[in-house]
Amino acid sequence: MSITVEDVKAALSKVTDPNTGKDYCTSKEVRNLKVEGADVSFDIELGYPAKSQVEAIRASVTGAVAALPGAGKVSANVYSKIISHTVQRGLKLLPNVKNIIAVASGKGGVGKSTTAVNLALALAAEGASVGVLDADIYGPSQPMMLGISGRPESKDGKTMEPLENHGLQVSSIGFMIDPDEPMVWRGPMVTQALQQLLEQTNWRDLDYLVVDMPPGTGDIQLTLSQKVPVTGAVIVTTPQDIALLDARKGLKMFEKVGIPILGVVENMSTHICSNCGHEEHIFGHGGGAKMCADFGAEYLGALPLTMAIREQTDSGKPTVVAEPDGPVAGIYKEIARKVAVKVAEKAKDMTSKFPSIVIKND
Repeated sequence: MSITVEDVKAALSKVTDPNTGKDYCTSKEVRNLKVEGADVSFDIELGYPAKSQVEAIRASVTGAVAALPGAGKVSANVYSKIISHTVQRGLKLLPNVKNIIAVASGKGGVGKSTTAVNLALALAAEGASVGVLDADIYGPSQPMMLGISGRPESKDGKTMEPLENHGLQVSSIGFMIDPDEPMVWRGPMVTQALQQLLEQTNWRDLDYLVVDMPPGTGDIQLTLSQKVPVTGAVIVTTPQDIALLDARKGLKMFEKVGIPILGVVENMSTHICSNCGHEEHIFGHGGGAKMCADFGAEYLGALPLTMAIREQTDSGKPTVVAEPDGPVAGIYKEIARKVAVKVAEKAKDMTSKFPSIVIKND
C-alpha cells in the first residue's frame, strides 16, 4: 500500500502546533510536501521565532507521518519566516523594520521597561532579529538595563548606528545626554526627538522593533500612536486597582487609534520572599485577568515581584540573559512566543506589493 499526499496531510492535520493551538495543515504551515515511493519530505514554515522548539516540532510531525502504514524515510525541515504585518491605516512601514511592538502602561512604576527589555531579549533568544527603541524621553532606562554606554556613531552625518548588546540593536536619547541631566522639554520637542530616534537610526533588517513607550496616555503617546507604524501593543500593569484603572485607559487609547492589543502582562503579580520562599499577593490578585476578560484581550502571563529581576536589570544583564534557563526567564519567553504568534496571525502587509501611481500632465 503506497502513501499519498492526502495521507500525509491527514496525519499532519492531527498534530497541533503547541504555540498557535491549530494543526499544521489548517494554519497552512506545511510547505513543499513531496511523496516519492514510501519516502516523504516536507517543510514546516512557522510565522514566529521558535528556535528552542524546532527539534520538538520536528519530532512531532515526523513521528505522525512515520506512523502511517508503509511509511519509509520521513524528513521535515522546520524553520521560521517572519514577515511584515498590517499597521494603522495611512502609515507606511519603516525601512528594514518588519514589525513594531509598543510596550505601554497607563502609569509609571509598573515595570514596563523591564518587561520591554526582557520581551525583546526573549524574542532574540528564539532566533529573531530584534531592536529596542527607548521612547521614554524623560526617563530613558534601556542604556542602564542593557549595560550600554557611549555615543552613537554616524557614518554619513545624517543618520546614526544603533548601539548593541546581548544581541539587540538599541537606540535611546539616553545615549546622547548626561545620565544626571533632566529633559526639560515640552511635548512637541519630545515628539520630534522620538521621530528622529525612530527614523534616523540605521536599523538593520529587524523582525521586531520593541518600543518602550513613555508611561501615560497624554499628547506624546497619542502622537506616537498616530505617527509610528505599530503592528500591535502590549499593556503592562500590576494587579493593583489604581494601576489597572490607568492600564484600561492605555488600552482604550490604542483601540481609538486603530492599534491592536496583543495582550496584557501582569507584573509584580505575587511577591516571593527571598528568605523563606513564601508567596503572597501584596498588590491584589486577578486584576489583569479580569481586565482582559472585560476588554476581550489576551492574558499573556504574570511575573513575580522578586529581588533577582531588579538586581539583574540594574546590573545591565536582564533576567533572560542572566538566567536564561530559570523559571522567570521561562515566563518571559512564553510571553514573547504568545506575542509573536499574535503578530503572525495578523494580516500580511501588502503596501509594498502595490505600485505607486503617478499622474503626469503632458
